[in-house]
Amino acid sequence: MTMDYIDYYKVLELTKTASQDDIKKAYRKLARKMHPDLNPNDKEASKKFQQINEANEVLGDEVKRKKYDQYGKDWEHADQFEKQRNQRGQGQSYGGGDFEGFGGGDFSSFFESMFGGGGSRQTRQTKTKGQDHNASFSMPLTSTLETHQQTFTIAEKKVRITIPAGIEDGQVIKLKGYGSVGRNGGAAGDLYITIQVMPHADFKRTGNDLHTTLTLDLYSAVLGGEVLIDTLNGKVKMKVKPETQPGTKIRLKGKGLPVYKKEGEVGDLYVTYEVKLPTGLNEKQKELFENLKNLS
Repeated sequence: MTMDYIDYYKVLELTKTASQDDIKKAYRKLARKMHPDLNPNDKEASKKFQQINEANEVLGDEVKRKKYDQYGKDWEHADQFEKQRNQRGQGQSYGGGDFEGFGGGDFSSFFESMFGGGGSRQTRQTKTKGQDHNASFSMPLTSTLETHQQTFTIAEKKVRITIPAGIEDGQVIKLKGYGSVGRNGGAAGDLYITIQVMPHADFKRTGNDLHTTLTLDLYSAVLGGEVLIDTLNGKVKMKVKPETQPGTKIRLKGKGLPVYKKEGEVGDLYVTYEVKLPTGLNEKQKELFENLKNLS
């Protein structure tokens, strides 16, 4: 049986020199783009999503990646190949070809000989992994402040997962073995849960930092004073410097979001001041502003 070759690097739009961090970023980007929830009834997108998950599972694991780089589509049989190679002696001819001559390329002829070829009884009984399943879960931004557990019902079974603090929109959590049952005793497929973090009305997220705006009245901006600023953890009182200009940005250290899987590390909150000019002035107030203008 000849399996179609899938270039996992091409699937993730990467080259073989890609770092593990590159693979992680590419996977998150493409998984979100091709997620079934965003592409309903699109069979091609669903197929692409499966390939993206498969590529990440192999290339995201350094041991599997090394085998894949050397043996290509036959990487899962790498251990059997090495065993047969050692038994027969390095460089000995096998199946009409030299082991050394493969050069890390297509080992299919070796494996077909080893496992009986495309039409053999042994091939038909090859263990096959079950199909992967996909799901999504939406949560408010405030839920990213702390690590918490979430319970899902999958195929009438309750599944409890831990969602780490600081998780980002589009990140995927893998539950091994919660997909379809495998064939001929093969492993069950996996379940991939895409986390969707909903936008907040008052805070914009950039990584682990948060950004918001606060409106000052003219008098507080000119004379200074104290204001209450909303954070995701509650209100914070702080001083406003006299003669604060519109667009001034201040940083509240440690008032952002936790850093994903890094205990004790927290982002910052950036507050941009807007200044609201007074309206509906009476004659006396206008006169005072005229006097201020003349003094200036």
